[in-house]
Amino acid sequence: IMVKETTVPPTPVSPVAPGSPPAVPVPEAALKISHTSPDIPLEVESKTQENGVHGNSCMQRQITDHSSTCVSSIRRQMNQSNPDFTVTQFQRQDSLTGMSLGQLKPELYKQRSLDVEDNQSSQVGSCGRLHFILKYDCDLEQLIVKIHRAQDLPAKDFSGTSDPYVKIYLLPDRKTKHQTKVHRKTLNPVFDEVFLFPVAYADLPTRKLHFSVYDFDRFSRHDIIGQVVVDNFLDLVDFPRETKLCRDIQYVCSDNVDLGDLMFSLCYLPTAGRLTITMIKARNLKAMDITGASDPYVKVSLMCDGRRLKKRKTSTKRNTLNPVYNEAIVFDVPPENIDQISLLIAVMDYDRVGHNEVIGVCRVGNDAEGLGREHWNEMLTYPRKPIAHWHPLIEVRIKNNNTLYTG
Repeated sequence: IMVKETTVPPTPVSPVAPGSPPAVPVPEAALKISHTSPDIPLEVESKTQENGVHGNSCMQRQITDHSSTCVSSIRRQMNQSNPDFTVTQFQRQDSLTGMSLGQLKPELYKQRSLDVEDNQSSQVGSCGRLHFILKYDCDLEQLIVKIHRAQDLPAKDFSGTSDPYVKIYLLPDRKTKHQTKVHRKTLNPVFDEVFLFPVAYADLPTRKLHFSVYDFDRFSRHDIIGQVVVDNFLDLVDFPRETKLCRDIQYVCSDNVDLGDLMFSLCYLPTAGRLTITMIKARNLKAMDITGASDPYVKVSLMCDGRRLKKRKTSTKRNTLNPVYNEAIVFDVPPENIDQISLLIAVMDYDRVGHNEVIGVCRVGNDAEGLGREHWNEMLTYPRKPIAHWHPLIEVRIKNNNTLYTG
């Protein structure tokens, strides 16, 4: 009896580094398979079979990590089929040229934004310090501000120096503005200038002193170096007597003093998965029309990983810089996704003829900064309770990857 032996080629096994844990089999149901990979030519497939490798063992499919499906799962739970804004629309051309098949690495797509943030964070803390003196004259009902000097300012000119000067506002009043003289070619200017702001003592708790430090440029727009904001005057030591202060100059991308403020409340109901934003009012908005007024409305976008999932907007208030809305906007957000989303709030100026313009924006959420994060955390700490705050509007900017951000 003749017995014919057949040898089955062994299945290729990936080498395992010494000391590494054994590979855990992943069920195919837990993988998201993309069918966008190009078809494999028959010649290549026949060659692989001749070499003893089965077609199934060399899967020509693109496997996406489960962690990259955060936005998709949120859309499914929120009954969202297609977002009306995606960053991939801007990145599609780049992804078609130079992307190889294999496992996606989300950190590669975040590299540009991280570089921008690192560049900004490197400038924070290098803007110097401002020395000034505050005093309140009870007889004349005036706030006396003496700007003494600045030190360790950053160099804005090619010569390694700056031409600094300081603008001063007592917010929310923007009509009264004072400005120091320009000091040429120095990073440690001594101003020693005194300015007066008429204000009642009872109104001081609602006022903020805003210093904007600039670098003068004769032939182009003046560069903003940074800003200092002082509030809660009654909590200052020795006030209303002469109080000497020294504050760090905070880095900012632009001078946001002329954009205005927006008041809104946040309320979250975990049991119903309902997030309510109540737009209350705005004040001292920047005039966008020739008439010296604006036609403002508020647009709220529900964001996740830089993508807009939903958007809502208020009614438009005509010819005013201090609109009152008292309008509620509701989003359905499951409790398991509340930590993954944020709100981008933009105050817009309606234009009947041209495009609507952005007056200013603010952001609230876990990935926001300063007041935006504090307001969000306060909402989560006290569920079912509306929490209202004033938010200063800042300029909207575009990152290198064409995504919107604030600051």
